[in-house]
Amino acid sequence: MNHKKLALFIVPFLAGCQIVYAQVNGGGETTTDGRVGSGIIQTGVPFLLIAPDARSGAMGDVGVALSPDANAVHWNPSKLAFVENATGISVSYTPWLQKLVPDIDLAYVSAYHRIDDRNVIGGSIRYFSLGQIQYTDDQGNSLQTYSPNEFSVGGTYARKFGDSFSLGTGLRFIYSNLVNGQFSSGQDTHPGTALAADVSGYYKKETQMMGKDARFALGVNISNIGNKISYTDGGTKIFLPTNLKIGAANTFFLDDFSELTFALDLNKLLVPSPQYNSDGTLVDQSDMSVPSAIFSSFGDAQGGFKEEMQEISYSFGAEYWYNKQFALRAGYFYENPNKGDRQYLSLGAGLKYNIFMLDFAYLVASQDKSPLANTLRFTLSFNFDKK
Repeated sequence: MNHKKLALFIVPFLAGCQIVYAQVNGGGETTTDGRVGSGIIQTGVPFLLIAPDARSGAMGDVGVALSPDANAVHWNPSKLAFVENATGISVSYTPWLQKLVPDIDLAYVSAYHRIDDRNVIGGSIRYFSLGQIQYTDDQGNSLQTYSPNEFSVGGTYARKFGDSFSLGTGLRFIYSNLVNGQFSSGQDTHPGTALAADVSGYYKKETQMMGKDARFALGVNISNIGNKISYTDGGTKIFLPTNLKIGAANTFFLDDFSELTFALDLNKLLVPSPQYNSDGTLVDQSDMSVPSAIFSSFGDAQGGFKEEMQEISYSFGAEYWYNKQFALRAGYFYENPNKGDRQYLSLGAGLKYNIFMLDFAYLVASQDKSPLANTLRFTLSFNFDKK
């Protein structure tokens, strides 16, 4: 097969390891502080963590406490309880890793509908295409072409409690077809499937800051809580990317036409940190239960508290709206070098007309260091009132 392309996206160690996405998790053999073994946390189906929409993508991947829209289905389902319109739908498209390979992309559709003043339902479909892989025999002769892909389908529910607080939950089905039934390590392979849930909360308060009307918001979302995924019968089971995101956003209403929002998100994977034996071999933790992995993830790093803090990534974002019709956005994402070393600036803009909203995002990163450089995102949204 085309080994160069396959290595960029899927490295299936079906005999006892994990499936790693180089474009998401990076790679390496030692940490920057000299410890043996990579400190990068590995999970299955990490496409679930890719920021799907252009608004948050332009703000350094913040989103858990931003004002709600249809993409709250991904960032924080509980925010849907505070959407202003009765129904909304959002369609996003992201050409992924175009610097490396031209035919990988992520498509995302999300929607919501208000049942009454307190209750809102939502749903989403996420499709990740890894392009085409050419299989060859030992002599390099072409055999067949295969298109690996993954998708998830889910629904959410949000309920408002009073004027400032809401809770939300979600459930999704995950399908990962990466290996096309190939025979590996003495076992037949098959697509992996899983069920996952989200639990979330959102709080907002109208206030005054620095002499201006303002809105302060807090959000939390634990996503992808579910069973482990496997690509062989009786083979290694891989943790889903269970993820904790906590964030805050502050919006200043500067005058009748202008508003400015600053947002911060903290992100941590709730899966086991990599453990190494004295000879540098990786410890197999696949038998650990999902609840144990979630609770132990706050204190299991071999490097102690210092490494635990390194496992937190940070997103900073700002958004300026003029007359609720035109938006400018910027943000920055930081991940510790020992944990993947994703660091990039993002920029974007939005234009709203009547029920339509068009958003655009551009990721600025070092061409030499990051395969994410020049990533583009596009989102088209529609919001309808009760009429």
